[in-house]
Amino acid sequence: MSEYEFISTQTQDTLDFAKRLAALLQPSDVIALEGDLGAGKTTFTKGLALGLDITRTVNSPTFTIIKEYNGKMPLYHMDVYRLSDSSEDLGFDEYFEGSGVTVVEWAHLIEEQLPEEILTIQLRHTGDDTRKIVLQPKGPRYEQLCKELFS
Repeated sequence: MSEYEFISTQTQDTLDFAKRLAALLQPSDVIALEGDLGAGKTTFTKGLALGLDITRTVNSPTFTIIKEYNGKMPLYHMDVYRLSDSSEDLGFDEYFEGSGVTVVEWAHLIEEQLPEEILTIQLRHTGDDTRKIVLQPKGPRYEQLCKELFS
């Protein structure tokens, strides 16, 4: 599997990178966000929202599991960290196959429910304000998307 890396040295870098990615997204795209607490998963999602012309404040859906935002296309923001039973059918596939972009924080917790083709993004601390953002495309759609993003 290919990997693509971006180094963010400040919050604005992360927001701008995510905005550039948002410009390439299509309905039914699914992004899995992974990283430690405070690594920037929600910040990254805020950048995607900006790129999708979403004006509402984006924050972590930790206690609600799913938040929906409307812009150029819907953004479905999921935080599955607190799910007690990962095998419970919560209708995620309706979002994954829907008319918007789905972002799943802590996606590994529902791995068996994720689509086969997906874009996984790892965010890692490499300093106080520095993050390494690693994109791992799975499937031709996401491989092409990464090539466009990094060209």
